[in-house]
Amino acid sequence: MIYENNHFTSDARCGRLEEVVNVPITLFKSLQGKYFVGQTETLWIGNGSNAWAGLFNPRNSGIDLFANVITISNFSDQYLTGEIWLNAKLLEEGSISQKVSPSNTALEPQPNNKVNIRYVQSTEEPPQGGVNVFDRIIPPNGTLVSEEDGKFIIPPCGNYTIFIKSSSSQLSKVIVAFGWWENPAK
Repeated sequence: MIYENNHFTSDARCGRLEEVVNVPITLFKSLQGKYFVGQTETLWIGNGSNAWAGLFNPRNSGIDLFANVITISNFSDQYLTGEIWLNAKLLEEGSISQKVSPSNTALEPQPNNKVNIRYVQSTEEPPQGGVNVFDRIIPPNGTLVSEEDGKFIIPPCGNYTIFIKSSSSQLSKVIVAFGWWENPAK
């Protein structure tokens, strides 16, 4: 059937209607066991101290990282700035978050992520290299959500990092969460 002039008409070429389903890429990757989610521990920003959190793709991972979504929850009354960096050079190695899971928990066995969430809870050291591709204002007592739809593709040895800073003398409590998928490196 073809819709013409506000009426459905029969079309001998079609014969029947076909059902077409659009599956979002995130659901598709989750069904494959390639989509992961996780968050940092509490980060403390203010009084001259900053923090960072990022997705780090290890040297021998054999995968490309597709950054999909970032959420930054600000539990303070202060406006904060989040700088998004690609392949930042950070002076501190950071801690690896244990709060990571595949988004599809129905799979047996559970898939393991190769990308790590790394973070530093408090630092005075800004990134020394890489590219600061954009900045975001993080509102007080709110959560900033930035959906990237996998457009940032990070190879082994690379990272996608958020450097969070404040000009306030008061400390701000922040938690950063990520969603990403992993595909074999090309």
